[in-house]
Amino acid sequence: MASKKLRLAVLISGRGRTLKNLIDVIGRGELDAEICVVIASSKNASGLQYAEENNIPIAVVESSDFETTEEFSDEVFRPCFASSADYVVMAGYLKLLRIPHELKDRVLNIHPSLIPAFCGKGMYGRRVHEQVLHGGVKITGCTVHFVDNEYDHGPIILQKWTDVRDDDTIDSLSDRVLYECEFVAYPEALRLLADGRVQVVDLPNSHDRVVHILPPSQENDEN
Repeated sequence: MASKKLRLAVLISGRGRTLKNLIDVIGRGELDAEICVVIASSKNASGLQYAEENNIPIAVVESSDFETTEEFSDEVFRPCFASSADYVVMAGYLKLLRIPHELKDRVLNIHPSLIPAFCGKGMYGRRVHEQVLHGGVKITGCTVHFVDNEYDHGPIILQKWTDVRDDDTIDSLSDRVLYECEFVAYPEALRLLADGRVQVVDLPNSHDRVVHILPPSQENDEN
């Protein structure tokens, strides 16, 4: 299967460093993709500046404007459908959404730990790295996964890891996971999707679903 150019909708809640990384990776020609819309959970999300600087359409959808998670989710995904996005990329997005059936296995998230460790409701940002240090583990990293209707759940696409050092602080560990793991893992996962190499498999006699990474096709090798 030939690689295809991806149309991406990116969801942010804060500084937008993952959004900025994706913009840079695309700009360097390392990912054949277009960010067709950026959706923020707050008008105060400073990451919106990167969308503005790059003339990317913006939508702001705040959960406080809606009575239910379902109504909020519908409004978040409306611009994703309108822009014909192939995938929805959560990039530091902190709100729980209800994933519509039409977007099953088309919404991605990245979490700053090796799921299933240090994840779940309330585990995000500095809290994750603080718990990693308190837990005394020797490796940590990040996980790119498809999103379902639970926090930090869904089939895992790939993981990147780094050592936890004896002299690490929350800040040093957070920066290393972000720059050495997350900034590499998300573009890699998107390239795998573009190449048609991500296959979600239902495990027999179970409700669990896992990802198989298919080998590169001969067509891709020849190109």
